[in-house]
Amino acid sequence: MGDISVKAYAKINLCLDVVRKMDSGYHEIATVMQSVDLCDDIDITFNDQASITAESNLYFLPKGDKNIAVRAVRLFFEASGTPPRGCVIKIKKRIPVCAGMAGGSTDGAAVLRALNDYFSIGFKQKELESLAEKLGSDLPFCVGGGTVLCKGRGEIMTELKAMPRCRVLICKPPFPISTAELFSVIDSSALKHRPDIDGMLISIEQGCLAGVARRMYNVFEDVLPQRYSEIRSIKSKLLDTGALGASMTGTGSAVFGLYDDEETAEKAFALMKKQYDECFLAETMEKYV
Repeated sequence: MGDISVKAYAKINLCLDVVRKMDSGYHEIATVMQSVDLCDDIDITFNDQASITAESNLYFLPKGDKNIAVRAVRLFFEASGTPPRGCVIKIKKRIPVCAGMAGGSTDGAAVLRALNDYFSIGFKQKELESLAEKLGSDLPFCVGGGTVLCKGRGEIMTELKAMPRCRVLICKPPFPISTAELFSVIDSSALKHRPDIDGMLISIEQGCLAGVARRMYNVFEDVLPQRYSEIRSIKSKLLDTGALGASMTGTGSAVFGLYDDEETAEKAFALMKKQYDECFLAETMEKYV
């Protein structure tokens, strides 16, 4: 254990729409994000060195400033006025990488939360979210998690009533999908189908899990190149095993299904685990800040 230990929770997109391309070149999105209890473990150990480095159980993760957790430490010291300290950030990855689950973003957000507590700086949640936004689009949500409507680049957030708790089966195929590639091919004005976000919000407010599952939709699935056809196959398999609904999260490549029955979810997990190495049975969770 380090001087600081914190968990970094994954997210899924219950629905995801691309509204338009903004003058800045970025795309405006509308999405309902949801925290799940699949998490990375982060331990921070301070030392007398001048360097801030990251270590992980995944050899290919960057150790220096290309790692969001490292940049989060630097940003925190700068924003809080705390004298910089050298440290080693040990990250035990469970959240699949390049999966659309905010695996790197949630590590950075968790580091900001943890340092704020450790040094008793007193940044409020909104202040941490504003700080997190400097590191990436998903980070503001990952500061507090829960069930949130996110617009803009993801930083315009409206907290929602917690969706009904349920089991979430997550499967990642053995390939990543380039976020930049999908954003480069999507044309929001040409989309024929869009998620019923208003209906999703009503279902969440009413506590209707079936209504949430029925309205799950991700517009990026409509522009997936043929080489990613396994995404559709996983969705079909999840539905065949009893999922109320299934969808790709973010720009992929992970796919998830929602289950309202524990036994059904466990049986589905046992079946899918035989086919996909990166397969996880998680649960939805309420906000953690």
